[in-house]
Formats: sequence, C-alpha cells, structure tokens
Amino acid sequence: MVIPLTTPLTPDALRELRVGDQVTITGTVWGLRDATLIHWQDQEHTFPADLSGAVLLHTQPNVKKDGDDWVPLCVGTTTSQRMDRFTRPLLERLGVRAILGKGGLSADSAAAMAEHGCVYLAVVGGAASLETQQIEKIENVYWEHLMPECLWQFRVRDLGPLFVGIDCHGNNLHADIAARSRERLAEVIAE
Repeated sequence: MVIPLTTPLTPDALRELRVGDQVTITGTVWGLRDATLIHWQDQEHTFPADLSGAVLLHTQPNVKKDGDDWVPLCVGTTTSQRMDRFTRPLLERLGVRAILGKGGLSADSAAAMAEHGCVYLAVVGGAASLETQQIEKIENVYWEHLMPECLWQFRVRDLGPLFVGIDCHGNNLHADIAARSRERLAEVIAE
C-alpha cells in the first residue's frame, strides 16, 4: 500500500508511518544541498521562506532558464550523510518534517527525528528521470548566487515511490541493514 502525503506535513500524520512504508508526496518540496545549508547555518543567513512542516530534498538539480521560469532537466537525489550535521538544527529551528535523500542519516539524526516528529524518506537510486517528471513546476529559487546549490521550491505531484528509512520512533532502516550485514559477515567468516 502506498500512503499519500500532502504538504505541509504534521507530526500526527507522520507518527503513523513505520520504517519500510512506501509513500508519495504532493505539494511543496524544498531542494537544497551543502552550500545552501552552510549559507544558512554557518554563515547565519535567515531562510527566505517558512519551512514549518516542510519536506526537504537533498539535490543539486540540473535546470535551464526559459524566460522568467526555471525548467527542471534532471532533478536527482544526492547522498544525505554529508549534510547530517544540519539535520537537528533544521528540525529544532525550522520545523522541517521530512528529509528525502539517499544513503541514510546518523543515529543522532534518527534521535532528533524521534524528538521532533520527522521522517527520513529514502529515494530509490537512479530514479532521477522519474523524479523530474513528478515536478510540476519550479515555483521559486532563492539564493541564486549559490547556483546550482540554491534553495529550490518545487511543486510536486505524487513524488515517489519513497520509502520510510527513519521513522518518528527512531527506527533506522539503514542502521538495521548495516547491523544485519555485520552479523552475517561474522557468520560467513566463522564458517
């Protein structure tokens, strides 16, 4: 069963999700990457939009300008781990409710998600073509001087399939898989 979510997200809706659930998202998704987060936190710039209940996508999209509009050419997902240090501040200070990425996040981020009612949604690797088709419009671009690592406001419809990698209860699919892999490796070596 695919669970449809609509932005902005609420903690109550997210608390029903469990690791492994499949979801789609309709509404606003904010694209950002390392430079955006460094600009915000390390250089102390205020986000130009309200991110309460927001969904973030770790991305550096390939786009083109068409008159006054930005057109998505390829909006793929990037690895989340290098942006892990920003997770707790995003939840505590801005009220972010979901982060989309690849590769998972740390135990500290999972704990922060449990504390603040947030989920990590894993994007299937290699799905950039499908993701791009699910973007109806690039509604705004902020901090263009960081191009292409600007803050992107995407309007999406049925973005997914996405899988709950970390739920609001602190369960972490990536950590579970890594632990099982280590156990299985030890068994193989012992044999």
